[in-house]
Amino acid sequence: MKILSYSSVAPTRFEGGSARGVAGRVVIGKDDGAEHFCMRVFELAPEGHTPAHAHAWEHEIFVHAGSGEAFADGQWHSLDPGTVLFIPAGKEHQIRNTGKNTLVFVCLIPAGVPEL
Repeated sequence: MKILSYSSVAPTRFEGGSARGVAGRVVIGKDDGAEHFCMRVFELAPEGHTPAHAHAWEHEIFVHAGSGEAFADGQWHSLDPGTVLFIPAGKEHQIRNTGKNTLVFVCLIPAGVPEL
């Protein structure tokens, strides 16, 4: 069993190019023996954003704190704490922080794909 505070995991920071103000942490993954999924926690700084992208696997997102927007199906959708997203494989998507505080969300992906 693994129990920890997500903030105890060192973040990988993404800055520049098509990402801005993004910190990602693999909190449960292959190194923990997770055979079916990987859990990551992302923090987006105010005005931060992930790149617009698509990939061959689905993922699920739970917004924990902050506010922002997700781009999907040609439009922006509001994100607030408690919002959940299902992003099917092959769908272009992007997340951006539109608030004054850090946007924190949990993202699950299947095992076997790049964890970060």
